[in-house]
Amino acid sequence: MDTTEIIKTIDAEIARLEKARALLKGDTTSAARPERSLISKSTPKAPKRRKMSAEGRARIAAAQKARWAKTKRG
Repeated sequence: MDTTEIIKTIDAEIARLEKARALLKGDTTSAARPERSLISKSTPKAPKRRKMSAEGRARIAAAQKARWAKTKRG
């Protein structure tokens, strides 16, 4: 990579960071148009919790009790 290309890349990164700083600071004059990657469109939502039926819980409990009984016997 050429030195001039590295400098151009660094300058572009500095400009992007300055825009992000201006957005966070609330200064709208420095960042007339924010980059799309800096703006999130939606807030992350908590995952939905699945509900287990009473029958399913009973089956799991019975299977666990059987495993415990097997280890106590052996």
